Parts: sequence; structure tokens; C-alpha cells
Amino acid sequence: MTLLSTVTATAPDLYAYLDYRAYLRDWFQFRKSANPRFSHRVFARLAGQRSPSLLKHVMDGQRNLTPATTEAFIRALKLSSEEAEFFSWLVRLDQAPGVDERNLAWERISATRQVQRAYRIEGEGFRYLSHWYIPAVRELATLPGFRPEPGWIARTLRPRITEAQARQALSTLEELGLLVAQGDRLVPADAVVKTPHEVTGLAVHNYHQGMLARASEAIGDFDPDERHLGAVTLAVAPALVPQVKAELASFLERVVALVEGAEETRDRVYQVNLQFFPLSAALSGDPDGETP
Repeated sequence: MTLLSTVTATAPDLYAYLDYRAYLRDWFQFRKSANPRFSHRVFARLAGQRSPSLLKHVMDGQRNLTPATTEAFIRALKLSSEEAEFFSWLVRLDQAPGVDERNLAWERISATRQVQRAYRIEGEGFRYLSHWYIPAVRELATLPGFRPEPGWIARTLRPRITEAQARQALSTLEELGLLVAQGDRLVPADAVVKTPHEVTGLAVHNYHQGMLARASEAIGDFDPDERHLGAVTLAVAPALVPQVKAELASFLERVVALVEGAEETRDRVYQVNLQFFPLSAALSGDPDGETP
């Protein structure tokens, strides 16, 4: 006797996604498994589009969605009004031309209840990197004289922050498990801060932008014996760029090992920045349609 088992496929949960193309791929596979005759051409007809390959090109990252095609896809996907809004923000997160637009998209996405529930740690990880003072407070907590009091933290950081920001930093660090209660104290704990790969670049951008602003302020805020600012401008062969980046990364690792291995008592938080970026177009290219 042959035993037959039927497996009912489950429609993908839109709110579990931060990559709208991944959602489209899974949604299409779900429809295809339910109806083998479902095709890209059928989807195009449902979306009112002439090109039968549009869905495939979008899923493969070969084409972006416009506001018009986004609305067309929403109709074909038969999304509710709430799902339609969420899908639109996912599209904007992926395709926004600037950091401000992507930040806005992420804020709207993370404000959605379903996403806050599914990506609580990841969302907090984004906040951790997006505010320079949160990593600073975590490092401040490693010092013997640390006091987990918003007022004290606000007065101690440079530049000073508000008590509300200090309170937010403590709350975020506790929720992430980066600070844990030990009696009436908060002490650092080993924990991993995760961000979804779709927003990691944006979070890191915000982190570096904030720290570069602090570096600029340090020029006037601290005496030379309290800081070190060094820079060099030089021409570099393209083949050496990966090696230079590797050397800079190695230097940072050595600095961390030096500080972590020191027996002396720590009493201050510092930031180490290394910048390496182009100051010109490549002369072998043609950036403006003409040779420089």
C-alpha cells in the first residue's frame, strides 16, 4: 500500500522580511507550489504590466520598483492596506538614494508592531550603532568609578548629552544584555549586537558620521596632550588599496590588544578613528565625460 502525505505550504509572512526582493521570491515560490501553472506572465497580468519578465528582473535585483510599479505589485500581491504601506517602506529602504531617506524608511519599518516583535534585538542593535553615545556609555561602564545614573553619565561624557539620552543609552544597553545588574550596580557583559544585513551599512554610516563629528569637536575641546590628530595626503596605486586597508585594520587590532592587556587602572573613554578615503577621481577613469 502506498501512503500519500499532503504538505500545505504556508504563505510567507511579509512582516518577517527586511528585503522586499527576498519576500517576492518566497511569495512566488509559494504561489508556484500551490499552482504549478502560476508564472511570471500571470503575475504581470495581475499587476497590469506588459513585461512578463518584470517580476523576475526585480527579484534578481536587475530592476528597481518605481512608485507606479510598487502600486502594481501591491495589487498583484493582494496586500492589505497595512501590508501595502509596510511593503512600500521596504522598497524605499532598499532603493532610497540618500542616508536620510533610508533612516526615515528604517524608522517607519521598525515602528511597525510586527517588526518590533520579530526584530527587537536587531532593531536595538541598529539604535546602538546609530547613536555615538551608546557605545561610549558601554565603555564608560568598564571604568571603576562608573555610576549608572543618567545625570552623572550626561555630565561625564564629552560632549555632554542630555539626561534623557543617557537614560535611553542605559535602557538600550540593558535590553541588549550589554549591561547587566549586579546588586545595585550595572556591569558590562559579553554579548553580541546584531543588525540585519540590510541596515548594517546604514547603522555603521551613522556611527562613523557621529564619531567623525566628535573628532572635529575634539580639535577645540581638548588640549594637544589629551588627543592626537594625525593626517597624511598621498597618491596610492589601486593595487595597494586592499593592503593599506588591511594594515589599518591590523593597527586597530593591536591598539585594542594593547589597551585590553594593560594592568593600569582605566579612568577615561577614548575614541580611535582611522580614515582612508579618496580625495580625487581616478585619472584612469572618465568621471565627468572628459579626462581630468
